[in-house]
Amino acid sequence: QVQLMESGGGLVQAGGSLRLSCTASVSWFSIAELDWHRQAPGKQREWVATIHKGATTDYADSVRGRFTISRDNDKTTGYLQMNNLKPEDTGAYYCVLAQGGDIYWGQGTQVTVSS
Repeated sequence: QVQLMESGGGLVQAGGSLRLSCTASVSWFSIAELDWHRQAPGKQREWVATIHKGATTDYADSVRGRFTISRDNDKTTGYLQMNNLKPEDTGAYYCVLAQGGDIYWGQGTQVTVSS
């Protein structure tokens, strides 16, 4: 059974930073694609960032230059460093692991940015 455990969410003022972590209970973490998605209150879930198995990264326009996605394959953990946070970054953040056509979602961690 695949488990993804997110942590690092919280309440922060605008301009502040948070680092989210996502630890996976799988041996094949190094060859999986890791994504972060988020869902703001009353809005649809949206993609935030991806890190591929080769460590190349992609970002949504809304977070590029402020967020950094990374991974530590030895720890089977992915990260999302979020800087210069804005109130519109508020929402539940989910990590997603994708490999071989299978997709696994974490339970989410809440990020709240106050103005």
